Amino acid sequence: MTIADIVLVLFIAALLAYAIYDEFILPRRYGETLLSLPLLRRGRVDGAIFAGLLAILIYNNMMNHGALLTTWLLCALALMAIYLFWIRTPKIIFKSTGFFFSSAWIEYNRIKEMNLSEDGVLVMQLEQRRLLIRVKNIDDLEKIYKLLIRTQ
Repeated sequence: MTIADIVLVLFIAALLAYAIYDEFILPRRYGETLLSLPLLRRGRVDGAIFAGLLAILIYNNMMNHGALLTTWLLCALALMAIYLFWIRTPKIIFKSTGFFFSSAWIEYNRIKEMNLSEDGVLVMQLEQRRLLIRVKNIDDLEKIYKLLIRTQ
């Protein structure tokens, strides 16, 4: 096994660990889930570039008669990229004391201000940063509002 294969195995393991954490562990942290809503995807171009680069690497490895293990590892990495960039849906998960947004835990008491933009983006101002929450279904904004009113 070459150093490149070891690096590929490490990247695959890291992506797999993140996918398992995001799908199965994150919703169970900090108590019962009160509301889980799908968000709009961002950065599909980045995913397409990454998948294109992986396709080039797979092609070069096959044309240069590279190691079969390297080809399989590159294919596994491509499958992980397809799952993370196109199949997995980003979501916001509301709990009784806070919510998960982009896998980060944010407590409700950190919210200083909330606004709704004209194009349906919920803007939450925290101490040092702003969260731009773009829900997939515009009616979900009313569910968020009702939940935040109920938890305060």
